[in-house]
Amino acid sequence: MAIIIASVIWVFLPSLLIEEESFDGPAIDSGARIEIEMLNQRVEDLQIRIDELSQEVAEVKARPVPQSAPTFNTAPQEQEPFQPSGPNDIIDAYAQVVLIANRKEVNQGLQIAGPSYLARTFGPPREQLSDRCEQMTNRRLADKLVLEKVGPIRVQMLQPAVDSLRRVFENIRLTDPDLYARINTAGALCVRQIRGTRGRASTHAFGLAVDLNIDGVLDTLGDGKTQLGLTILADFFRSEGWVWGAAWRREDSMHFEVSRQKLDEWISEGRL
Repeated sequence: MAIIIASVIWVFLPSLLIEEESFDGPAIDSGARIEIEMLNQRVEDLQIRIDELSQEVAEVKARPVPQSAPTFNTAPQEQEPFQPSGPNDIIDAYAQVVLIANRKEVNQGLQIAGPSYLARTFGPPREQLSDRCEQMTNRRLADKLVLEKVGPIRVQMLQPAVDSLRRVFENIRLTDPDLYARINTAGALCVRQIRGTRGRASTHAFGLAVDLNIDGVLDTLGDGKTQLGLTILADFFRSEGWVWGAAWRREDSMHFEVSRQKLDEWISEGRL
């Protein structure tokens, strides 16, 4: 590139200067002359550097190449067993915190079963709600509560939700056993009112939601980021008809809950 630039400047620079002398209009201003001189200096500097590099290349080429007779080991060699050289970067990436791509659209096609819909459909989970997790007293729902080990975790939820969660975890186990082994939970059933409200029950209060994480590390609420492993889990939950809390106005990416479509399906089947 330096040789090409130098050639172009050396070819056209004299003609520019000649045209300047014969030009009847105003002379080239001092700024243009300064730029031309600076270009001339750069060309000279480049030429000097090219000459130095050419000399260095010539010296390298002139060095003798050591000759050594090749040796061949014809004896069979035992293969050493594979030894890992360090942590598995792929597996360790599950706990890595990343931005949630297209966060507002992660539940596309699924409808949220909000507090009003849940209360209208099932009634309140208990007569009086407080800010503490308490016992469920709604008989219609309480009779369907189960406490079971589901995949890698133990949860207390409504029976249809547990069955659905089991299918999700089984698909994850078959597809990505390394991720499956690192799934942990921060809780499921918690019969209380939503913090900051009076008498509005969250989906957790109805036994229809679970909070998950990777390696027991809790996600930071509302920062728009999450563990990479949770973004993978979200695809499996969406296929089963669960909503991901990453899309909330205040992002809650540990939170997974049953969608309204799935609830309507279970009600129509007489399961709730």
